[in-house]
Amino acid sequence: MTDEELKTLVASLAVAQQETAKQMQETDRQMKETDRQMKETDRQMKETDRQMKETASEIKELGKQIGGLGKKFGSFTEGLALPSMTKILSARFGMEVISPSVRVKKQGESMEIDVLAYANSEVNEAYVVEVKSHVKEESIDQLRTILERFRRFFPEHKDKAVYGILAAVDCSDELRERILKAGFYVARIHDEVFELDVPANFRAKAY
Repeated sequence: MTDEELKTLVASLAVAQQETAKQMQETDRQMKETDRQMKETDRQMKETDRQMKETASEIKELGKQIGGLGKKFGSFTEGLALPSMTKILSARFGMEVISPSVRVKKQGESMEIDVLAYANSEVNEAYVVEVKSHVKEESIDQLRTILERFRRFFPEHKDKAVYGILAAVDCSDELRERILKAGFYVARIHDEVFELDVPANFRAKAY
């Protein structure tokens, strides 16, 4: 090999080394960039997870607040109905005992009644009042279930005829007809006072 060829070979090797070094530097740069991107992705995923947990917590808290508002509104409606229903139950039906928010447990089962009224004299009857802000079809089924289970929870009233009343702030005429057809009294609000809304010849179903 001549000196000229040797010089050319050395120069080629030098260029190749420089190119390899350049490629290695580029590879190292890319690896560092990839590592940076992975760390950034990991950071973003952690931030997303934190935000999701925070959102879930906010939704849970909102659910509690909405549930609380529902209970407060229900209590408000029941409180609004009580004076009117007390007057109706005593004056119209001769009830002697009128109790709001009755809750009873028997053998692991429970029952809640918005208003329970009864008399033990010449009038031997009991009335179960369900108070609703908005009456739905299932409200009728709910009251029917309560009346069907009534004697199991209140054996002391087993000899009484038991009647149901649905008192509603909002009740469509169509639902009113269904309630009456089911044999229940209907009470609707008028000028912030609940009044019975039944035909003159209406006969309620006794349970």
